[in-house]
Amino acid sequence: MNGPHDLGGQMGFGPVAPEKNEPYFHAEWEKRALGITLSCGAFGAWSIDESRHARERIPPAEYLSASYYEIWTRALETLLERHGFATRAEIDASVKLTEPATPKRILRADMVPAVLAKGGPCDRPVETQPLFRPGDKVRTRNFNPETHTRLPRYARAKIGVVEAVQGSFVFPDDNAHGKGENPQWVYTVVFDAGEVWGEGADPTLTVSIDAWESYLEHL
Repeated sequence: MNGPHDLGGQMGFGPVAPEKNEPYFHAEWEKRALGITLSCGAFGAWSIDESRHARERIPPAEYLSASYYEIWTRALETLLERHGFATRAEIDASVKLTEPATPKRILRADMVPAVLAKGGPCDRPVETQPLFRPGDKVRTRNFNPETHTRLPRYARAKIGVVEAVQGSFVFPDDNAHGKGENPQWVYTVVFDAGEVWGEGADPTLTVSIDAWESYLEHL
């Protein structure tokens, strides 16, 4: 969707200013926010793609004024309510008022190191052969869905060249909405800076993205 998270190429937000020796957490509550988000994600009720879309759907004024972990916790409230683990009244009051849904899994403290080390691999086999090969000239789709997508706005309806076939992976646009993993081939596509940013772009630069197969069409 076209939301406040999709800031590539947007003006008015100032330069990116990395914090020197930035700590993992800026406040103690952020550690708890991370822990709660991971623990609830382990319930097995939603995918990482659904959780990303929950963050994207936060109203722009709220999203842009929130910190990183505030965005996480606000999206988590939506997911907990959606899947029956807590009501809005319970979240607001911080009190259990009804019996919640039963999680598929519980993440115990002794399980955390192994779970974090494993990560969440999303590569999946597909039966089809790749439609595109390195060197192919392609155009990205021009669409503006209200649903989740991993094709950023700045890279839509742009002409580029396939640089590599990365493998086949879960298609997030479907997986975020309970339509199944439906894996597709993923390609690295390279664009000239002028194709993406227009006149005035540095002609020596290129921009590359990883694009699912259904985002692309042959030229």
